[in-house]
Amino acid sequence: MTFRHGRPIAAYYYLPREANQKSVRTRRVEPGFVIDFTAEGQAIGIEITAPPKASLATLNAILRELGHVPATAADLGSRGVIAW
Repeated sequence: MTFRHGRPIAAYYYLPREANQKSVRTRRVEPGFVIDFTAEGQAIGIEITAPPKASLATLNAILRELGHVPATAADLGSRGVIAW
């Protein structure tokens, strides 16, 4: 989570990946989410560009689309910063 003047401005949800894998392209989904992909097309992370407006339901829809297990609020440890 990245903060500016005490307010969350961005967060990142890491997906399983090798240490040397890098993002080479992105895809915007739903307002406030950007998926990072490797050259081989593997999703390696989800940028949350508007944490206060993000929802756990939307994140989980993206995770399901990518073939990943849905997250829980406890998994994210948001401390109430994100409206999960």
